[in-house]
Amino acid sequence: MIFSIAASSLKSRKSSVILTLLSLLVSISLLLSVEHIRKEAKDSFGRTVSGVDLIVGARTGQLNLLLYSVFRIGNATNNIDWATYERIHKDKQVKWAIPISLGDSHRGYRVMGTSTDYFSHFRYGNKQALELRAGEPNIGLTKTVLGAEVAQKLGYKVGDKITIAHGVGSVSFSNHDEAPFVVTGILKATGTPVDQTVHVSLESLELVHFSAPKIAAILAAPDSPAAIEQLQPKSITAFLLGLNSKFATFGVQRSINNYRVEPLLAILPGVALSELWQMLGTVENLLRFISLLILISSLFGLTTMLLASMRERHKEIAVLRAIGAGPELLFLLIQTEAVLISLCATLMALVLVWLALHFSSAWLSEHYGLFISSNVWNSDSLLIAGIVIVATFVVACIPAIGAYRRGLHSGLNQ
Repeated sequence: MIFSIAASSLKSRKSSVILTLLSLLVSISLLLSVEHIRKEAKDSFGRTVSGVDLIVGARTGQLNLLLYSVFRIGNATNNIDWATYERIHKDKQVKWAIPISLGDSHRGYRVMGTSTDYFSHFRYGNKQALELRAGEPNIGLTKTVLGAEVAQKLGYKVGDKITIAHGVGSVSFSNHDEAPFVVTGILKATGTPVDQTVHVSLESLELVHFSAPKIAAILAAPDSPAAIEQLQPKSITAFLLGLNSKFATFGVQRSINNYRVEPLLAILPGVALSELWQMLGTVENLLRFISLLILISSLFGLTTMLLASMRERHKEIAVLRAIGAGPELLFLLIQTEAVLISLCATLMALVLVWLALHFSSAWLSEHYGLFISSNVWNSDSLLIAGIVIVATFVVACIPAIGAYRRGLHSGLNQ
């Protein structure tokens, strides 16, 4: 019975109730969106690189090595000798290795020199392999495969020619014009730094740094022994390792860190990613704090609406008291009205966020490389909904106690 009385009372004050409902809907939607996107971003961050047991680079900080080798941010303190790479690659514990050479760029996007093993062994997300949107994974001499964002933002398609430049700035005065690259493939979006990378072979990177006559001579006979010898890489920036057994990870890591020929550092990607995410925890907490402030202001708006309606309901409350309604029933009636509004706003917010993510997920992944799941019906969202209902009950105690204290004669005398 109390629910039907509360529903009828809310219907009689449609305008103010709808405005309060909309205010709560916006704030709860914002809170749910921030929390969901934060969680998805954290999961996506951890899935940037998958299946890699060790990342090896010149001796530096753990985060610096992770940033420049995986996220293409910053620069290496030193290079690794090619002979060292080959020696470690041939270790019986090593299953595969992906060399990485950085230093050049194309219109602000990093150029990464690597081998064809990159397309065979690199994984992201839940061990997902790289897939092509167009063309083939051919990074032969003066051939390149573009990340999804590079191709989309710069409007490239298979068969186009591009020129890379020395350095990592968006504008360079040292372009390698003598050896333009042909786009042979474009990767599908991954939501990782792969989308922002121009992939070329290590031999191509060696080639572009030669003089113009030497480039012309090599391109005239690329398969000659002299050309092959000259294109042999001398050094690389870092490399990724996959091992035959996970149990060997710490042993191989210790062996590389104690390598005597040159100073090296081997890191575990998962540990470094966790440490990096902890550094971003302040931003994460700031987003949560702003959402909570918006929710609290909306809940106080709900309380204000109920308090304002109490003045208009003197006679209604007095009649309820006259027909036998006790103070406890009035307290429950006000609480029921507040919880009904809050419950409706929470359910509508869940549906709104789900619909928004469901219909925008493809657009977000295509244009921004953001892979946000639309599954908001999870334990975290239910926990937020529960907290909102409890908070509503607490703030609604102010008008409910006012109704509880109102005397029987109050209202009837007016």
